[in-house]
Amino acid sequence: MERRIAVIGLGYVGLPVAAAFAEAGFKVFGFDIDRTRIAELKQGRDRTSEVDLEALALPKLSFHTDAEALKGADFYIVTTPTPVDKSQRPDLTALTAACESVGGALAAGDVVVIESTVYPGATEETCVPVLEAASGLRVGRDFFVGYSPERINPGDQAHGLSAVVKVVSANDEATLATVSQVYGRIAKAGLHPLMSIRAAEAAKLVENIQRDINIALVNELAMICHRMEIDTGEVLAAAGTKWNFLPFTPGLVGGHCIGIDPYYLIHKTAELGYHPDVVLSGRRVNDRMGEFIAQECLRLLFNTRPGRRPRVTILGYAFKENVPDVRNSKVADIVDTLRRYDVEVQLHDPVVAESDPRIAAQLGLLPREQLQPADAVVLAVAHAPFAQAGWPLIVACLSDAAGPVLDVKSVLDRQSVPPNVTLWRL
Repeated sequence: MERRIAVIGLGYVGLPVAAAFAEAGFKVFGFDIDRTRIAELKQGRDRTSEVDLEALALPKLSFHTDAEALKGADFYIVTTPTPVDKSQRPDLTALTAACESVGGALAAGDVVVIESTVYPGATEETCVPVLEAASGLRVGRDFFVGYSPERINPGDQAHGLSAVVKVVSANDEATLATVSQVYGRIAKAGLHPLMSIRAAEAAKLVENIQRDINIALVNELAMICHRMEIDTGEVLAAAGTKWNFLPFTPGLVGGHCIGIDPYYLIHKTAELGYHPDVVLSGRRVNDRMGEFIAQECLRLLFNTRPGRRPRVTILGYAFKENVPDVRNSKVADIVDTLRRYDVEVQLHDPVVAESDPRIAAQLGLLPREQLQPADAVVLAVAHAPFAQAGWPLIVACLSDAAGPVLDVKSVLDRQSVPPNVTLWRL
């Protein structure tokens, strides 16, 4: 029997998943509560730039905001976001709401697969009870559950959905075989099946925690190198000549994966009475990088232009280069710190503005022609337009073509620093 698939949540993860299954020949119902998002998709526009127009127009792919449409499916994939709250505790509100919607559509023999990032145990301890309550059915008898952690890397064309091994798991062997058969149609790089849902949930967290800790290490080294007046880039380039050196670079760690996932494991370990020292230390280092960069900007400003209220232009607000997603962007920490010291801050991000004018307006992003001459420039996000424009763009943003320039990702040419410009690199 050919499965009919519903994908709940059509963001950076869900939309590529829905498009991939439709391209593989499945009937796919794409569902999201954001009516504006659904209207855009029906018009052939993906503001995330992850799926092209041809994929959105696939005949077997439809988009819905009415949960009644979910009743046309028998294989449900939940890809809703799982952020943290202001206290860095897991927020499963969207996930449980999605499970309620799925539960209202469940019928005997259906399969539900969670792709959202969660702590080990959440699928069976949180999602399953919601599904059972909403459907009146019993897991393992009437419907079945699996977990397949998403591995979408926004903006990464080389490691798309089909090019990455897909981890799949389920609550019994027969369901695992079904889940494997379905995902096997789109996972060209292969599958890694697990009989333990909790192990699959943990694997997702470990993938990103490992990156978080490695980036925290080079971030801490960057702060140490600055105290010793050593260029971090030179140090890492030299160390990188050894065959087993891992090529991580310092920077801001935001977004909805690396900057969030560690807190899901921290939450679970707290329940178990264990204190994860290494995981927490990595988070502490990475969470303070925005403030560190802002403090360096202030130091340079007060050394070069003392005695008046300074203006700083920040180029880039997205959480990473060449994507329009601003969720959990650590550029906000730079902005907040500068404003606490009464610095006037201007924000410019053409990638975000082009993708979502509403978000641009909320953040106060300015088009290039409206930027006033600034006393310093922070190149916070290495978007391609910034890297391609290079020094001419930077100099044009500075008052009298002079002042400090903070190149967070070291994309500007160190050999071509203009006169009267002080270059700082993380």
